[in-house]
Amino acid sequence: MIQTVATAPLPAAENYIVKKQRLQPETLSGTEKRISVVTGIHGDELEGQYVCYEIQRRIKEHPELLTGIVDIYPALNPLGIDSIIRGIPHFDLDMNRIFPGNSEGSMAEYIASEIIDDVKGSDLCIDIHASNIFLREIPQVRINELCADTLVPFAKRLNVDYIWVHGAATVLEATFAHSLNTIGTPVLVVEMGVGMRLTKDYCNELVDGIFVEMKDLGIWQGDVIEPKKAIVSTDGEVHYLNAEYAGVFVPTVEHWTSVKKGDKIGEIINPLEGVIKEEIFSDCDGILFTLREYPIVSEGSLLGRILERNGAAS
Repeated sequence: MIQTVATAPLPAAENYIVKKQRLQPETLSGTEKRISVVTGIHGDELEGQYVCYEIQRRIKEHPELLTGIVDIYPALNPLGIDSIIRGIPHFDLDMNRIFPGNSEGSMAEYIASEIIDDVKGSDLCIDIHASNIFLREIPQVRINELCADTLVPFAKRLNVDYIWVHGAATVLEATFAHSLNTIGTPVLVVEMGVGMRLTKDYCNELVDGIFVEMKDLGIWQGDVIEPKKAIVSTDGEVHYLNAEYAGVFVPTVEHWTSVKKGDKIGEIINPLEGVIKEEIFSDCDGILFTLREYPIVSEGSLLGRILERNGAAS
């Protein structure tokens, strides 16, 4: 059933409305587990839209196998989704910087507060993000090290390639995930793909993992895959590649490939002068898990991230 999570008035007799789809067995005992799948916080991140569709499609094929509650929130920022704008249009505001919100605050703060109230208490929440238009990411879960003991076991079952445990100082307290994790609702933040696009293979892999989590929680009784074994790392094992010159970045390797120290990753070229301004090389042995997608770069632009192989643990 489709339910309204939050609504607030907008100019021109319109409303800001956040909706969810709730899937549940016909008869409830009151002890069912609940999983929430959340996406669309940023309007230019569309990978989660297909995930929301595919979860429902699979459940609707075999509703008799559903033994718990699945809440699907496709668009926490519906105005951003409609206009393909990362933040909330006309407010110049990143929605993922206003949680947990305030029921007595501005419209955006009120909406954020209502969302938190609705999602809290879930046995697990999956917060799906894509990258921006500039970078392509392999499917990964990013975790605050303060929550690692609770979240890493869940993340290992999600069928992603990589689990990146961040230092606490790198996690913003005003995010959706941090706000819920601090009150005891476990949230896994997924990053994958590229902004404004759908990467169907990545989406299907994540859906497979979500069904594994549902099976573990007792929400789904159907067959599920054996999830892939993810690489788990910390901040100290990740190397950043940044541009020293402005120009056009042309990669010379494929995304999500193994590289060795000294391997060439790409070139920054100058179309006007017809010269190579910079060659980019790996400074370690590892795996290239982030790669520049949008070719125009400025000095300091992020070109890629390499997970140092020797430091990675599974």
